[in-house]
Amino acid sequence: QVQLVESGGGLVQPGGSLRLSCVVSGFTFSNYAMSWYRQAPGKERELVARITGTGGVTTYADSVKGRFTISRDNVKSTVYLQMNSLKPEDTAVYYCRCSAKNYWGQGTQVTVSS
Repeated sequence: QVQLVESGGGLVQPGGSLRLSCVVSGFTFSNYAMSWYRQAPGKERELVARITGTGGVTTYADSVKGRFTISRDNVKSTVYLQMNSLKPEDTAVYYCRCSAKNYWGQGTQVTVSS
């Protein structure tokens, strides 16, 4: 059974940090690139960051470059999203995804507000 379980969301003040985690089971994690997406109220879901299976290549949306870092631990079958210098416009539900298999997690809410 495939599972992608996100955690680490919450309420944070502008300028703060959060680290999201996505624990994967049910497929060979290290074989696949993984991505983080987000969806804000009334907006389309958008790609935030992507990392290759080995972790050697990462890509980011322009809106988060220099603030967010995607990483992975293939031993723990976990992908992370470190989010720094958070802004109110980062408020969204964040999802992890294995694009090749079109597997999605259930999402974790991130709210940036004072």
